[in-house]
Amino acid sequence: MGDQAGLPPVEGRFAATLTIGPKGQIVIPKGARDLLGFQPGDQVLLLADRARGIAILPASALNDMMAAMPPKPEPES
Repeated sequence: MGDQAGLPPVEGRFAATLTIGPKGQIVIPKGARDLLGFQPGDQVLLLADRARGIAILPASALNDMMAAMPPKPEPES
C-alpha cells in the first residue's frame, strides 16, 4: 500500500495503489497526507464520477467552489 504505484516521484504530486478494506475503507498514504497537509480529524470532500473515478479534496475546497459560483440572478418584477 502507498507504493507510489511504481512511478518516479514528481514534485507536488503523489500516486499510489491502495487496497479497499472489508468495510470499504482506504488509508490515505502518509506521502499524500503530507503533500496536502491533512491532519487527523480533518474533514475531506469526496467526489465520485462513474467515468472519471474518485477525488478527495480538503473540505475547504467546497467553500472555494461555492465562492466561485456566480450569484443567482434576482427575478425580474
